[in-house]
Amino acid sequence: MKGLCLVTDRALCAPRTVEEVVRLAVQGGATSVQLRDKDLPTRAFLETAERLHAFLRPRGVPLIINDRVDIALAVGAEGIHVGQDDLPPEVVRRLAGPGVLVGLSVETWEDVVRAQDQPVDYLGVSPVYGTPTKTDTKGAWGLDGLARIRAFSRHPLVAIGGLHAGTIPGVVQAGADGIAVVSALCAAPDPERAARELAALC
Repeated sequence: MKGLCLVTDRALCAPRTVEEVVRLAVQGGATSVQLRDKDLPTRAFLETAERLHAFLRPRGVPLIINDRVDIALAVGAEGIHVGQDDLPPEVVRRLAGPGVLVGLSVETWEDVVRAQDQPVDYLGVSPVYGTPTKTDTKGAWGLDGLARIRAFSRHPLVAIGGLHAGTIPGVVQAGADGIAVVSALCAAPDPERAARELAALC
């Protein structure tokens, strides 16, 4: 999970559609896309995932589905990302099989320690900095926290939370393998240009 990951936010994308922002971000250099939408009805979520996968798959860009294992399996997505209150990684792995990426958000040191023995492909370090797009977390890790996880964990690390052109270089230096952003792309006046600038820093 190296490079720049776009995590979608339908409200922040408006007036553009999620599909349009994804297209522009990938043209700019985003290397993976996580479809996250806690409020979309199941049928609409599935249809959005199908459209995104039809665009991303020929371009070799993995589609990661947030939380919804059923949707990920239905569309054949390349990955599933879960939080601490979602299905346990062991269950996700059992349902999805060995060929699907499984990502896990870690919000406390206990989460990081527990993840050492869990069947995940990367950790989402969340949030590195405080962010209005993710308010259900237990506090920001900061660069020191990220570096501590890097020194301990066997997993690749994807940093998220308050990341933009001004903060990404320090986050990469602290040990992040990948960078995930929401508002820096979804709310950007020009998502393609923003993705190009951010991808160059990853």
